[in-house]
This record gives sequence, C-alpha cells and structure tokens, in this order.
Amino acid sequence: MKHYSAEMQASFTSQDVVRLTGITARQLQWWDERGIVVPARQGHRRVYSFEDLTEVAVICELRRKGFSLQRMRKVVRFLQKEFSQRLAATVSGTSNYHLLTDGQVLYLETSPQQIVDLLKNSRQPMFAICLSDTVREVTAVVSGRKRPSRCAPERVRSMRKARLGSRQ
Repeated sequence: MKHYSAEMQASFTSQDVVRLTGITARQLQWWDERGIVVPARQGHRRVYSFEDLTEVAVICELRRKGFSLQRMRKVVRFLQKEFSQRLAATVSGTSNYHLLTDGQVLYLETSPQQIVDLLKNSRQPMFAICLSDTVREVTAVVSGRKRPSRCAPERVRSMRKARLGSRQ
C-alpha cells in the first residue's frame, strides 16, 4: 500500500482519492460535475488538496449513513457557510465538532452536553457524525497508520454480506 504524508504531499490525484477513501472514480467525477467537491485542474487532470480529500471523506461518511446527494450538498454548503474556511482547517483544533441532523435541520455542536440535550429532546431519530474524527481518520490513512474504509451505505454493505453469507 502506498503511504502519503499530509505535510509532504499537498495534492492527490483522483486515483489517490479513490484509494484513500474507497469512493469510486465515477462517483468522484460525478461529485465534481455536480459541484459537491470541485478540485483544482492541471490540464485535464483533477488535482485534490488535503482539504478536498477531507471533504470527500465527510461526504463518504454521510453516504454510509444513507444521505442522498441533495442532503450531502446541503450539508457541505452548511459547513462552508458556518466555518467560512475549509473543513480540515477548522476541525483540526482541539474541539470535537459533531454534525447532527434529523433529516430536516442541521446542527453543529462542540459541547457534549448540547449533543445530549439535542438527542434527548429530538422527536425523530438523529444522525450524528464527528467531523473531527473523520478528519483525524483521513490524516491517519494519508500517513499510513490506518487502512482506508469503503464509501458505501451501511444498508447496502450489510445486505451484500447477508447475500454472500447465504450462498455458502
């Protein structure tokens, strides 16, 4: 497996992003075409920054949770608006940023008590993603300390496992 250093490597090819996040090349291309994650260009090649890579990883996490493309786009815009800077730069500090949603409203929280209060008072199931953990995971994958995960919804993966298991 190829190892990367976030400090040494400032850019990643599409194939690097595919290998590091588990997303398919077609998904990555489609997300660029739809303006979800838009990398820099060198001629016809897409060149992803570390910040782009972390955003792809967050989107993969949302995808694993079953989010639609429209919901993912809404989340990315919300995060860009809230942070006024790139995701990786914001959540690399000491605070843990948690994104919570009930499917209608997005919440960005750093306080464990606020998260508990939101969960207790919610009338619907909530999805929660620790953005800080996702950025740390990308950093660990890039540095070779962790293996990349697949970018597929949990339901689909568990159904595939069940089907594969029943054939044996």
